[in-house]
Amino acid sequence: MINDYHMLSGLQKVAILFSVVGESLAMSLIKGLSKTEVRKIRSTVRSMGTVSFLVKKRVMEEFYFGFLAEQDETKEDGPIQPFDFLEDLNDEQMFALLDKEEPPVIAMILAQLEADKKMTVLNKLEPELKGQVLIELGSLDDIPLEGIIEVGARLKEKSTYLPRTADFSRGGAKEIADMLSDMSSNDQERYMQTLQNEDPELYAAVKVLFLTFEDIMEKFPEDQVRTLLNSIELDTLPIAFKGLEEEKINELKDMLPQKKQAMYNEDLASKPQPKREVDNARKLFVDAVKQMEKDGAINLEDILSGGEMIE
Repeated sequence: MINDYHMLSGLQKVAILFSVVGESLAMSLIKGLSKTEVRKIRSTVRSMGTVSFLVKKRVMEEFYFGFLAEQDETKEDGPIQPFDFLEDLNDEQMFALLDKEEPPVIAMILAQLEADKKMTVLNKLEPELKGQVLIELGSLDDIPLEGIIEVGARLKEKSTYLPRTADFSRGGAKEIADMLSDMSSNDQERYMQTLQNEDPELYAAVKVLFLTFEDIMEKFPEDQVRTLLNSIELDTLPIAFKGLEEEKINELKDMLPQKKQAMYNEDLASKPQPKREVDNARKLFVDAVKQMEKDGAINLEDILSGGEMIE
C-alpha cells in the first residue's frame, strides 16, 4: 500500500486523481493531455496498487486548490460563481439544460434559483423525478465543493450549445441545421455531439437536414456536383479539396471542363492550407447548394435522407 505522499511522482498523482474521480472528470480538470499521456496514466493506475485514504485525500486537495487558483486568475476579486450563467437562461432554456440530467444535478441547479423560478422548474418534472430531486435538495451538503464546481463548468459548456429556445424545445430541426451551417467545423462537431447525447430524436432530425461538404461529395448525384464545381471560383477548388483522397480529387477534376482542368492550380493544391481557409472554401459549396434548393433546383431533404429515387 502507498502511504507516503511525498514519494509520489507527478504521474502517480495524476493516476490517483483518475482513479478517485474517474477519467472523464479528471480530463476535464487537467486540460491538454495527449493520447500518449493518457495511456501512461491508465497504465500507472493499473500498476500502482492500493493507495491509502490519506494519500488520496492529499492528492485531491493538491489538485483542487490548484484548480481554484487557476480559476482565481480569471477574476479580479470575489468568490468563484460556477452557476452565474443561469441568470441568462429563460424557463424553456432551463428545462432544456436540465433534460436528461440526474436528480442530484437538477437539485444542485434548483438550489441556485430564486424561489419562483425554482417552483416553475419543479412543476415541470414528472412526479417521481420531482420526489427524487426534493430528497437530493436536502443532502447537497454531502457533495464536495470540487464536484459542484465541475458540474457548474460542465453545464455552462452545455448551455453554450443549446440552440435558440424555440428551435430546441419545439423541434425546429431545419432552423438548427441552418444555424449549424454558420458555425466552424469544430463547433459543428461539438454541437452535434452534444445534441446526440441530450436529444437523440432531435439529433436524427437535424442530421437529415444538416448539410456538410462531405455530404455533397458523398451523396449528391454527379451532375449536381459538376454544376457546383463550375459555379465555384477555380482557385477555391484546390483549397476545398484539401484532405480528400487523391482518387476523389482526380474524379472531381475530371468533372471540370477541359479548359478549367488545364487551369487547375496544382501549385496551390500542393501547399498546406490553414484549416480556417479550407472551412471557408467548403462553406461556399454548402451556400451554393442552399441557393439551388431555394431556387427549386433540388430537394435537400430527399438527397440527405437517402430516399428511394425512381428514374
